[in-house]
Amino acid sequence: MKKIILTTLITVFVSVWVKAQDNCSSYYPMVEGSTFEYTNYNKKGKVDGVTNYKVSAVTSEGAATKASLDLKMSDKKGKEIFNSEYSFTCENNMVKIDYQSLFPAQMMKQYSEMDVEMDITGTDIELPNDLSVGEDLADANVAIAMNMSGIKMNISVDQTNRKVIGEEKVSTPAGSFDCIVLAETTRTKTMGANMEFNSKLWLAEGVGMIKQETYKKNGDLMGKTELTKFSK
Repeated sequence: MKKIILTTLITVFVSVWVKAQDNCSSYYPMVEGSTFEYTNYNKKGKVDGVTNYKVSAVTSEGAATKASLDLKMSDKKGKEIFNSEYSFTCENNMVKIDYQSLFPAQMMKQYSEMDVEMDITGTDIELPNDLSVGEDLADANVAIAMNMSGIKMNISVDQTNRKVIGEEKVSTPAGSFDCIVLAETTRTKTMGANMEFNSKLWLAEGVGMIKQETYKKNGDLMGKTELTKFSK
């Protein structure tokens, strides 16, 4: 279970690094009904699973625009692993991901039914509209303290060294895109298991995340995720 939670948190943290359109920016399209399919590959390039997102609702809250998304993850055989939902807000030329929404709703419900006590704290992920090469971005983190009938477990994910490192043209099964490239270091801590890895993220205007690659500390590729289908 700990491994599932940890993998979920990392996947969601990376996947939601997107920017909003219309009221805020020209990146991620905040249009109800928009769908995105991302295929996950292992270090050998073989399919490891698929993640699907759908913009289920777009609402205005004062000067902010909020988008709600449904998420479904499937394994390489197409069997659903879990589903969840989260939201992000675009306001004052900034996209902000609420750290509390990053913990899967389905998992939250399961733990609630099991009378698991949880305390979630953290710092929202922020991404300004006007990104430029060499720009440093603010760190982000989420920490979860759980108490299961006296058994305590802590999970934390820290995103540091966030920076815009370049511009590249990227091709995936979904097409070719002009992208801006971001990099970061992610550190995760659970009971008895600490991990640190680096990642690169490619973003394209009007679409959002096109590709993401994850590397070990020594630079070896761990896996990658690519946009394989999208509609808006």
